[in-house]
Amino acid sequence: MTDNAELPLHPFAGLPDYNAIPRLGGLALSPDGSRLVTAVATLNPEKTKWQTALWEVDPEGKNSARRLTRSAPGESSPVFTPSGELLFSSARPDPDAGKDAEEPKAGLWVLPSHGGEARLVLSRPGGVSAVVVARDSNAVAVVTAMNTGVKDGKSDAERIKARKEAGVTALLHEDYPVRYWDHDLGPAWPHVLYLAGIPADGPARDPEIGRATSDTDEAPDPTIATSRDDLGEDSVEIRDLTPDAGLTSLGGEDLALSPDGSRIARTVEVAGATAGHRRTQVELVDTETGHTRVLAEGAELDFFEPAFSPDGSAVICVRGTHSSYDEPPDQTLWLIDPDTGDGRDLTPDLDLWPGSPTWAEDGSGVYFTATERGHHPVFRVEVESGAVTRLTSGGYYSDLQVAADGSAVYALRAAYDSPFLPVRLDPSRVDQEAVILRSPGTIDQLPGTLQRVEAKADDGTTIQSWLVLPQGAGPDSPAPLLLWIHGGPLMSWNAWSWRWCPWLMAARGYAVLLPDPALSDGYGQDFVRRGWGQWGGTPYTDLMAATDAALERPDIDQTRSAAMGGSFGGYMANWIATHTDRFDAIVTHASLWHLDGFSGATDASYYWEKEFGDPLTHPERYDANSPHKFADDIATPMLVIHGDKDYRVPIGEGLRLWYDLRKRGIESKFLYFPDENHWVLTPGNAAVWYETVFAFLAQHVLRQPWQRPDLL
Repeated sequence: MTDNAELPLHPFAGLPDYNAIPRLGGLALSPDGSRLVTAVATLNPEKTKWQTALWEVDPEGKNSARRLTRSAPGESSPVFTPSGELLFSSARPDPDAGKDAEEPKAGLWVLPSHGGEARLVLSRPGGVSAVVVARDSNAVAVVTAMNTGVKDGKSDAERIKARKEAGVTALLHEDYPVRYWDHDLGPAWPHVLYLAGIPADGPARDPEIGRATSDTDEAPDPTIATSRDDLGEDSVEIRDLTPDAGLTSLGGEDLALSPDGSRIARTVEVAGATAGHRRTQVELVDTETGHTRVLAEGAELDFFEPAFSPDGSAVICVRGTHSSYDEPPDQTLWLIDPDTGDGRDLTPDLDLWPGSPTWAEDGSGVYFTATERGHHPVFRVEVESGAVTRLTSGGYYSDLQVAADGSAVYALRAAYDSPFLPVRLDPSRVDQEAVILRSPGTIDQLPGTLQRVEAKADDGTTIQSWLVLPQGAGPDSPAPLLLWIHGGPLMSWNAWSWRWCPWLMAARGYAVLLPDPALSDGYGQDFVRRGWGQWGGTPYTDLMAATDAALERPDIDQTRSAAMGGSFGGYMANWIATHTDRFDAIVTHASLWHLDGFSGATDASYYWEKEFGDPLTHPERYDANSPHKFADDIATPMLVIHGDKDYRVPIGEGLRLWYDLRKRGIESKFLYFPDENHWVLTPGNAAVWYETVFAFLAQHVLRQPWQRPDLL
């Protein structure tokens, strides 16, 4: 018999065990409150990618979760209809399609409330992304990508085929931007399609008979059918509410349906006041006529995340101010009368950034989340008084779902000692501990402990950090320190991360420090202002203060340390490399190196230019804060990591950094991913990422011989 002491106590000792942990995302609550559904990602049989399936969770927490769907392409984005049917998106093949059918894109499927096989509701050559339903009707709206000038699924498929057969991949741009994160924009753009209901049998169809959209139209609009009678007794019409979609339809996946299905509120990205700049506004679309009007806009404002009140008389959304050379952004909740467009600030005195607004069941209040001091709690604001209460004291909450009878709020909860799990909250309790519901993905034991620690910055400001300590760390066995720097920079270490998981490092004996320096959100506007426009200033000194405080602990080894970061964290890693030699090694992922070059090549140049200015007319901040200016001062071994599909921080940043290191003779390595983006998403590449980081740190921090990962 094997000794239990020899069995692994946690899944962090080996990367295959870590990758096998189920990962939850998304949450849907049935109208009667009896069913709670989430999407669970697990490895496919070949262990080459994650497959997502829908699981049902007992809202009472008494019964084990059960799997609802099973297909090789997987299922995601669950949402219930008022009648209790479960809608979801999946690229599973249509069983009624012919043998010569093209490989399917994600379509809209429905799982009957009484059980049985799922059936296809809607498919499009460009796939289906966002799905929303009306509270009190069977209306459904989806977003799909369609080529410019096409009218329906058939003509879109013909356009795609024509480009393919002609060997055309070129894109013609007439405005900015041209890319987003990891993909090119165009030639297909997001369209909003409206279905008056779910067809009783078979998929919804494009109408063959059109009508005018208004009394003044001279010709019928072929994208809109008159009624179900035009299409057949059991058919459901498909209405393209955005037939002229283009660059201005970006952001359109953020939408909500009114309770009766008569109106859609959607976020739309439009040109800003300055050439090349962008802003978002909320538009209101009449689902019967397609008539559109602006509901909320501002020259230097963004409006997004709209949600209708239960009776449809109000819309809540987030209003964000644009950043400027002098001021960081700010945001609040904005309450709007959809008939008049009049709005008011619902959280004017809240020194946090609220988001994800979700109405209470009776419309008297709005639940929301906001980062606060290393957590991301659930709050509620009263519509009449504006009084704000906090329902949870710790953890990171998302995907809020409110029971129709007002008895509970459900959410996904994560923390740095727990991945996302479904939970139940009492709407009447303050700073409560959530009730965790039974589901896949629970981790029974961690290879260490989590602590909250503080340090004092040069100006007296308190810098808060999470500290992960490995098992066995103590005065007699101090652990080497890894400083991990978050991205953003307007972010916080406040939730579980699969990409940057400190427990994998703790399982290998490292202590991991996760500080929130200046520019981190959740500590108020003044804390962000401390680092605004001078990334290499206060954020750097805050990080060093946090590191100094950690190294004073008897359970931390002062003689062995490294620094790591990705995106903005990678920028800071580069800045640290050029301004101190205190660390034994530095790992920099998807990092900014040459700020001037980055500012014009990134997918959102206008965003960064607001803070740093035009590099041709105001080069001061670029010159003062660009790490490449100090390349001659690097003495620390560096591991550079970058993906070629990263359009937020283009590959040129990594290539320039790598060349600058090599020509100066700095000990360094370059881990390059030709087909990964800003993150590293596939299981195999994620494992190689960690293996390379482990080996590099072991060489320089633990003083072990370099061991090249087997598959590299």
